[in-house]
Amino acid sequence: MLSKLPIDLKKVNKKDMDKQILRLGMIAELDAVSLYEQLAAMTSSKNLKKVLLDVAKEEKTHVGEFQNLLLKQDKEQVKELEEGKEEVDKLTK
Repeated sequence: MLSKLPIDLKKVNKKDMDKQILRLGMIAELDAVSLYEQLAAMTSSKNLKKVLLDVAKEEKTHVGEFQNLLLKQDKEQVKELEEGKEEVDKLTK
């Protein structure tokens, strides 16, 4: 994502705004995790690698924070996540 919003928030219905903001926050944090982990894999510096992986881990916590808030606001998302989990469990037994 790198600072470019994938949707136009001006077009989002006011009642859905917070859910979309939370989803955008999750996208940004997941992009950051991916970036830091890729950079960590590329560096030969042990110290830089440690710091990058630590920061990536913190970003994963941020994803969880946004997700927690989202799940409190979007019950359909809760249902669909559970259905997805059940599908994977069936396929991977």
